[in-house]
Amino acid sequence: MSTGVGETAAARFQAGQRVRVKDARPERIARLHLRTPHYVRGRLGIVERALGTFPNPEDIAFNRPAEPRVLYHVLFDQPPVWNEGQPGDTLLIELFEHWLEEA
Repeated sequence: MSTGVGETAAARFQAGQRVRVKDARPERIARLHLRTPHYVRGRLGIVERALGTFPNPEDIAFNRPAEPRVLYHVLFDQPPVWNEGQPGDTLLIELFEHWLEEA
């Protein structure tokens, strides 16, 4: 099991690419530890950069072997997410690749 930061060469998404956060609710099926905020699920964002590969915390939380996953900074416009803020206000969130899909 890897416990450190890995390469981003295998990153599926590139900086500037539009992505959509999967609109999944796996916590309704089983007890889980998720790092993907519910308020961005189904939302469109833009990849700022790949941060590296890290063991999947969703597995680490339950002491399971954790496959390395690419982690990204993804930028979202704030007003459509929280129904407040000014045009140009943004949210920057760390999201793992398995939660993202091409937009």
